Amino acid sequence: MLFALVFTASAKADVINLEGTWRFGIDRDDKGITEKWFSRNLEDAIRLPGSMAENLKGDPITLQTKWTGSIYDSSYYFNPRLEKYRRSDNIHIPFWLTPARHYVGAAWYQKEVVIPAKWKGQCIILNLERAHTETRVWIDDQELGTQNSLAAPHIYELRSGLEPGKHRITIRVDNRIKEINVGPDSHSVSDHTQGNWNGIVGRMFLESRPQVYLEDIRVFPDVKNKKALVRLFIANTSGSAVKGQIKLVARSFNSEKSHETKTVQSSFNVARSGNTSLDVEVPFGDGMLTWDEFNPALYKLSAILQARGAESEKEVQFGMREFRIEGNQFLINGNPVFLRGTLHNAEFPLTGYPDMKVEGWLRIFRTAKQYGLNHVRFHSWCPPEAAFIAADQVGIFLQPEAPSWPNHGPKIGLGQPIDKYLYDETARMIKSYGNYASYTMHSAGNEPAGNQVQYLNDFVAFWKKQDNRRVYTGMSVGGSWPIVPQAEYQVRGGVRGLAWDKRPESFSDFSEGIAKFKVPFVAHEMGQWCVFPNFDEIKKYKGVYRARNFEMFQQDLQDQGMGDQARDFFMASGKLQALSYKHEIEKSLRTPGYGGFQLLGLQDFPGQGTALVGLIDAFWEGKDYVSPEQFSRFCNTTVPLARLPKFVFYNNERFQAQIDLFRSEKNVLLNGVVRWRIKNAGGKILKSGSFAPQNFRNGNGIKVGSIDVSLAEVDQPSRLNLEVAVDKSSFINDWDFWVYPASNPREVPGIYYTSVLDNKAKEVLNRGGKVFFNAAGKVVKGKEVQMYFLPVFWNTSWFKMRPPHVTGMLIQEKSPAFDDFPTSYHSDLQWWDIQHRSQTMILEDFPAGFKPLIQPIDTWFLNRRLALVYEARVGKGKIIVSSADLRKDADDRPAAEQLFYSLQKYMASEKFNPSQEVDINVIEDVFKSPSKQLFDTYTKDSPDELKPSSSKNKVN
Repeated sequence: MLFALVFTASAKADVINLEGTWRFGIDRDDKGITEKWFSRNLEDAIRLPGSMAENLKGDPITLQTKWTGSIYDSSYYFNPRLEKYRRSDNIHIPFWLTPARHYVGAAWYQKEVVIPAKWKGQCIILNLERAHTETRVWIDDQELGTQNSLAAPHIYELRSGLEPGKHRITIRVDNRIKEINVGPDSHSVSDHTQGNWNGIVGRMFLESRPQVYLEDIRVFPDVKNKKALVRLFIANTSGSAVKGQIKLVARSFNSEKSHETKTVQSSFNVARSGNTSLDVEVPFGDGMLTWDEFNPALYKLSAILQARGAESEKEVQFGMREFRIEGNQFLINGNPVFLRGTLHNAEFPLTGYPDMKVEGWLRIFRTAKQYGLNHVRFHSWCPPEAAFIAADQVGIFLQPEAPSWPNHGPKIGLGQPIDKYLYDETARMIKSYGNYASYTMHSAGNEPAGNQVQYLNDFVAFWKKQDNRRVYTGMSVGGSWPIVPQAEYQVRGGVRGLAWDKRPESFSDFSEGIAKFKVPFVAHEMGQWCVFPNFDEIKKYKGVYRARNFEMFQQDLQDQGMGDQARDFFMASGKLQALSYKHEIEKSLRTPGYGGFQLLGLQDFPGQGTALVGLIDAFWEGKDYVSPEQFSRFCNTTVPLARLPKFVFYNNERFQAQIDLFRSEKNVLLNGVVRWRIKNAGGKILKSGSFAPQNFRNGNGIKVGSIDVSLAEVDQPSRLNLEVAVDKSSFINDWDFWVYPASNPREVPGIYYTSVLDNKAKEVLNRGGKVFFNAAGKVVKGKEVQMYFLPVFWNTSWFKMRPPHVTGMLIQEKSPAFDDFPTSYHSDLQWWDIQHRSQTMILEDFPAGFKPLIQPIDTWFLNRRLALVYEARVGKGKIIVSSADLRKDADDRPAAEQLFYSLQKYMASEKFNPSQEVDINVIEDVFKSPSKQLFDTYTKDSPDELKPSSSKNKVN
């Protein structure tokens, strides 16, 4: 709880808990106000806190469900292949998770309470935490008013109190988007994330306060001078002028060291039936404890108010910290800090609404810390108070946002209601959560439209002047949005990503891209690399939501004959995803002056077509292909870095690497020693060394030294590993690289190599010979599939099949075909010059169960059976077909050359004995006929082209 209100004249805090069973009614026709439902007893019942959906109130899901959220890919409503998922008894929505019930409109909640005699004449507060969205309240037949906040509790004040006895509270909750439109895709309201639920899910209580009470307390730390300015807001409902006293004392409560300030007293005067504010300085002295990510020491400030013969106490939690900006760096208490962040998008697959308990948020933030993160952005929404309490304890820097994505409908800076609402919501956020140490950053929302620069310039200037306890940006935006000059820091796209359209390296950085920014640059929504669905996750959905999207993708994979490969696809694509995150994060860590990044995200995003971009799932639970320990090798407070010009070498070359260090720590590393070693696949150390001791302060891409070794001793095709560690610490990082012989035979006898499946090739097969068919550039059945080395970005549905379409490859690594080409079961950097921009073959007419040697993993929206290289028996003969360009005369393509040699050597051996037979006509058809299954968007515009209604989305 943010505060506890205690009256010494009473035995305990005067609070009536309103949780439990409430009477309930759905107002589908919006007639409850005119019919005065507040004057009669409602007939149904519901449990609060809770949502209608979790109480199974509302409507079943149909094709006509009127969702809140843009639908970019409407092909689901028209695609004949998906017809069975549109039947009323088998609805499977692919865009997002499916709630148990759905309702958008007005609903009424009603409960009777008994006001005790001792409350007579007192001010009474009704507190409704996390109501969604607009509330309108009556006590008996008296209307108290209307509130509409997505970020803060709805608080109604009865200054004249209530007569003791029984009273009826009636609350009308309306979750429609009306005049105030934060945007249908805003994560505060959209079905893409938590869903547009109706209800009240947090604390609900009536509270009695004395006629003179502390309405608000704000603590402004001054770390440099070891003191805090405490601003007190005093309310007077007594009807007469009042004089009183305030006593303030702060006590630490969560750290090994304890500290308590001296009690400070101050007098105040407040006018008749008025409010006043009072500023009081509280000195902390030499024992002061500061808050940061390493030592998140916290205080509770106790404020005791004495007036009119009564005494009341209010407590607030805060930390002594200063989060500010100097040049292009963030500073915490004067120490440079790099933000390693992720987005929280309001994914709550069990409830469909935010966790309201501190324990749940502690688990989330501790998980983030396990993966080396220190920062969380809340994309177009603000979390409840429990999140701030937990983040304070764990030591996490938060960027909550005014709950808006003012695009796809609303626009800012044009005089629409959203303009004032963002100011109002920010004011409510600062009042409710502004004391929390973790609340270090603030944004007005996500990716706006309208007259945004002027509006956001004014927004930042206004709030910086109002409350400087945090830093402010305009909105979090992609790279094409205009720059807001007054933003104290920039959260932008455009300077992120991997340049893997060229040979992978780890030498370049983002210096050129951030050079024009003189304030901290934080990468907006970094990553977004996809992994194939983990269908084992389906069984976790035991709450309000079901993963009907996952069920649909799983069944489709089975229909395409690959259901038994789902786990392999998940693991293989996951390894490539983790590799992509590693290299993008490291690129930011080696860029001097880079301010930080915000992943999208560490966890999966269940909406926008199902965006499986996380290293953990939407439950904040890990995935098998990467552990927190593995991830935190390259994402941590200290990370060794290696700048390599490439990752594939011939053994007549030298291996050269520049070693750097990233640090974002609390203290200087004195006389730090960095060691390195190169190992083979068996763990044998081939080379090792260390660099001279030096002092390391915080920074990105700190130069350490260089490595230069000969590879001449590596006489076999090898996967080697460079490992770099900081001596006497747990900080260690590593990179695989590959070394191949400088010369292999260009041609192995006894194999007919051809780039055309001509009559000679057929003759060789007919007499029992061996054919290697280089089919690169010849594919027809599959030419529409675009494969890059990088995996699918976000997902192919949301971007209407924008390439790439493939999310890694599954490789039969135990096959002797790879005896001379060291590989695992998944894509790795040595595969780049083989895989990138190669054609894939669709094997839609191949025998059931046919599995290629190298199998690209298709987008899960189509699940086509793909191949890059396969082997087969054809009549008496045997064939290997490759749609990757494996030429006999490959130049400066060491991996392609080595793979070709390994395949030829395999074909020349007795081990070459394909188990499956394929008719030559089926093979030829891949190079003659187009695919039977082609993607069709069916509609062209976006977004909101096909919002479901009774007259749309009907399939002929």
